[in-house]
Amino acid sequence: MKPTRLPTVFVPHGGGPWPFVDLGGRFGESEMANLRRFLEQYPSTLRQKPKALLVISAHWEEAVATMMTSPQPPMLYDYYGFPDDAYQIQWPAPGYPELAPRVAELLHKAGFATDTNEERGYDHGTFVPLKVMYPDADMPILQLSMLRSLNPADHIRMGRALAPLRDEGILILGSGQSFHNLRINRTDLARQVSEPFDTWLKEVAVMPRPERERRLSDWVSAPNAKLVHPREEHLLPLMVILGAALDDPGEIIYNGLFGKAWITGVQYGR
Repeated sequence: MKPTRLPTVFVPHGGGPWPFVDLGGRFGESEMANLRRFLEQYPSTLRQKPKALLVISAHWEEAVATMMTSPQPPMLYDYYGFPDDAYQIQWPAPGYPELAPRVAELLHKAGFATDTNEERGYDHGTFVPLKVMYPDADMPILQLSMLRSLNPADHIRMGRALAPLRDEGILILGSGQSFHNLRINRTDLARQVSEPFDTWLKEVAVMPRPERERRLSDWVSAPNAKLVHPREEHLLPLMVILGAALDDPGEIIYNGLFGKAWITGVQYGR
C-alpha cells in the first residue's frame, strides 16, 4: 500500500536545553510547559507514523547542502552558559544514512550541490525538540544543513526539490524559531517587537502559494523584521518547509510566548 502523504512542519525549538534542566524560569514556566505539551502531542496528530525524519535545523549551515551520515550520531552541545546537566543530555536516536542518496538525487536534479558529514552530531535544534517528541529515541533521523548563503528563495527551492519524500514516508521537519534576538528575548521589548511580526507571519504563512512564497522570500519587509531576526538563520528552516509544502494549505499549529516573545509553528498538509 502506498503511504499517505505526510505533512511538512516547522516547529519552534525554544532556547538552549530548556525542557531538560532547571533554568530557574528563564523562559517562563507556563510558556515552557505549553511548548513542551505541543511537542509531546505532535506525533499523535500524524495520520501515519513516519519511516524517518529529514530535519533542517537552524543550527547547521554549510556552503552546500550537507547530510549527517553517521548511523549513530553523537551529541553536539552547541550552546553555552547553562548548568552542567545541560552537557550530559543523551538522545541516542539512530541516524538514517540510507536516505542520503535519495536526498542527494532530488537536490542534484534541482541544481544543488551536496556533501556528507559522517562525524557531526545532533545539534540542539534537533535533539531538544525531538527528544520531547520521540523520548524513546526510536525514530531514524537524517539531518540536512541549511545553505550558508541564507538566501530565502534558495531554501524554498530546496524544499520544493525535497517534496517527493513526503510521499515516501518521510516527515520533513524544520526546527527554528520565529523570533530570535537573544539580546532582548527576556525583556518587555521582545513582546512589543515580536507581536507585529508574529501577526504578519501567521497571516502570510497560510496564504495560498505562490503568494506565501513571494511574501516570505521578502521577509525583511515584514514589521520589525531585523529586530526579530538580526540574523535570519532561525527563520530559514521555515523556508524549506514552505517549499516542500507545494500547493498544500497551511495551518498555524502553535502560537505562544517563549521568554517574552511570540513564537509560531506551522504545518502544511494533513
